[in-house]
Amino acid sequence: MNDRTPMLAQPLRPPSVSRAAAFLGLFVLGAVVCVAGALVQPGWFPGGLLLALAGEAGLVLGAARLTRSRVGGVAAAGGWILAVTLLTAGRPEGDFLFAAGSGSYLFLLGGIAVAVMCATLGPGRQPDGDPVRLGK
Repeated sequence: MNDRTPMLAQPLRPPSVSRAAAFLGLFVLGAVVCVAGALVQPGWFPGGLLLALAGEAGLVLGAARLTRSRVGGVAAAGGWILAVTLLTAGRPEGDFLFAAGSGSYLFLLGGIAVAVMCATLGPGRQPDGDPVRLGK
């Protein structure tokens, strides 16, 4: 394909093994940050909540910047969202991690909002790899 072919018309190539391993690592790191945030946020409310959300924002935005694509941020955010979904499920013994309080709901909903915002702030890939310029 030549340089004039639109990006969406080009065939998809799977990521390299090292890039796929990096995305998997970021996914696992997102789950770890979620568990840490779930344990910190009720302990030092409201400081723990802000610390947990700041940690998630740093991870997702840092992952997007590190991989130079939004996929890195989405991988970290996906790990966070999967972990928070699994942590909200109750167990047959009646154990739970999130209490029914405003802090827990702010952590759940605020964390999802932070993940989406930071994942979309990551740099998008350009067809020729050059930075975007508006005008001359």
